Amino acid sequence: MKNIKKALFLAVIGAGFMAPVQAEEVHMIMCGGEIREADKAVIADFEASHAGVTVNAEAVPWGTCQDKSMTLAAAGDPVGLAYIGSRTLKQLGRSGLIIPVDISEEKQALYQPGILATVSDGGQFWGFPHAFSTKALFINCGLVEAAGEACVAPRTWTGLYNMAKAVNDNTSAAGIGITGKDFDNTMHQFLNYLYSNGGSVSDAATGEITFNSPEAIETLEFYGKLAGVAQEGPTGYERSQLTQLYNDGQIGMYINGPWGAGQHNANIAEIVVPIPAGPSGESGTLLITDSIAVFKGSANEGLAMELAAALSSGEAQYDLDKSWGLTPILQYEKMRDDVYYTTDYWQVFVDPIGRGGPEPMFEDFKALQAGINGAIQGMILGEGSAADLVAEAAEILAEGL
Repeated sequence: MKNIKKALFLAVIGAGFMAPVQAEEVHMIMCGGEIREADKAVIADFEASHAGVTVNAEAVPWGTCQDKSMTLAAAGDPVGLAYIGSRTLKQLGRSGLIIPVDISEEKQALYQPGILATVSDGGQFWGFPHAFSTKALFINCGLVEAAGEACVAPRTWTGLYNMAKAVNDNTSAAGIGITGKDFDNTMHQFLNYLYSNGGSVSDAATGEITFNSPEAIETLEFYGKLAGVAQEGPTGYERSQLTQLYNDGQIGMYINGPWGAGQHNANIAEIVVPIPAGPSGESGTLLITDSIAVFKGSANEGLAMELAAALSSGEAQYDLDKSWGLTPILQYEKMRDDVYYTTDYWQVFVDPIGRGGPEPMFEDFKALQAGINGAIQGMILGEGSAADLVAEAAEILAEGL
């Protein structure tokens, strides 16, 4: 049975390598500053099966890689493919800088719910999803118990706030870590709360901005309330800095992805629990992906498309998800007998997938970030009411859609 499943797996979404071609180079940009071993293995196999073909895989930090990819394309010197945030795909596609990708119906059926919404616009797919994460709440039980509280999962925002306030008031640590820096994961942190309160940013079907809503106002007010029991100066922090604060025992809890456990000090007694539900919703999560896009007009567009499909297919994708500690992007249990995400820890990240909301696709993705981050920063700094800040953000979002 296992061999049959594996054969079917490879047949449906196999790498699809072609016969050798003449000496050529495929230029690839990999956002994040490193190339994972699973991707290196695919690239090595690709080069081995394509005589004379070299893949120039360039690792570029997140802060500059997306702008670099766009700048090269706009200047008429595009890379062949790039691993980038899916939030950029709508702008790249509508600007004519990338080409649609073909994802078979069989493979579409294997993706986790909501994944393809992160790469879809105008009835086409603009990238191969290649990395996926959901989020959960990490809680330092040592600090919670030192504050006189039981270390159990808070199910509501009220329970979350009360636990954070207890840590803040009764220990030397802040109750919770929140982000407020002008960075994409500030918006991401907020969207975890928004989706857990029944809110949304836009209507995927109509394109209408839905952010100016009671749910969003309620969420922003709560985020501002959390700032009162959070680390000092939240506007100076993004998520990776919260991880360090957590390791140093300076915050009692924060939201992170499934890789979080591997980043935390072994001496921290912690629990990992679903993001608590807001008063207008149920526990949810942000569904965020990064994808491989194929750029239009590169010297080896066909090879770039083939490599992109290989990197995101079959055993290659499974190896990447497992080794990196990512939420499974495909329903691998339909393809193989053994999967890595069967533990209670993993279920905290897998269970909410169907209740999650995707990172919105905007033609001007920087306007998306600026609008939501501006509201968050304004709330933290006391620069307006939640209702006014949400309304202002909605106007910015409407311009960027």
